[in-house]
Amino acid sequence: MRKLFTFLLITISSISLAKPKHDFIRIQTNKGACIIMLYNQTPKHRDNFLKLSKEGFYNGTLFHRVIKEFMIQGGDPDSKTAESGQLLGKSSLKYRIDSEFRDSIFHKKGVLAAARDNNPEKASSASQFYIVQGKKWTDSTLNAVQLKRMNGRIIPEYQRKTYKELGGTPHLDQNYTVYGEVVSGIEMIDAIANVKTDSADRPIENISMIVEVLKKREARKIEKKLSLKNNLL
Repeated sequence: MRKLFTFLLITISSISLAKPKHDFIRIQTNKGACIIMLYNQTPKHRDNFLKLSKEGFYNGTLFHRVIKEFMIQGGDPDSKTAESGQLLGKSSLKYRIDSEFRDSIFHKKGVLAAARDNNPEKASSASQFYIVQGKKWTDSTLNAVQLKRMNGRIIPEYQRKTYKELGGTPHLDQNYTVYGEVVSGIEMIDAIANVKTDSADRPIENISMIVEVLKKREARKIEKKLSLKNNLL
């Protein structure tokens, strides 16, 4: 009986300590907090974001570029010490990340994606990122953006459905790497997207962030909720 009890205890402990299938990060701001699930399909971006988050790189950086019905952008290292009104968005770390475009991953509302400059390889900034707010589309507006801004790419029907019901920014697809999505706290993105900004799209009021990687136990709880409610995993 004792052996059976010991076996069951070890089994339960092993299950509780099992590694989650995904990594999750929390972004905390004075406009609320959100939790983001990082995609395993984009391992280079996932691992880079985890590394910087664990090092505390993002703590104290600002959401320095905000455009309503488009996105909120952060991760400029210069923003930690920026003066009021200072132009931001030109600084990053001294390396790029190879693009990781995936046909099934697109710019629906709430996704996390990598900013970049105009390099021909479309490689990503090492630190700057954005979270999509976007807007809802109709068939006619999707047809128009598909014709004018997507270089012949046809938006799949299931993605069109999401863009119409949830919203997003379809013209960015296959141009910027998407590597995660908000699974809790989408209200934070809407709140930040609605703040007043200057002529360079920088918020008048500084919106700084604290970014942390969720511990294993909390990540497993979130995964369980997602698998039951949203069938994301």
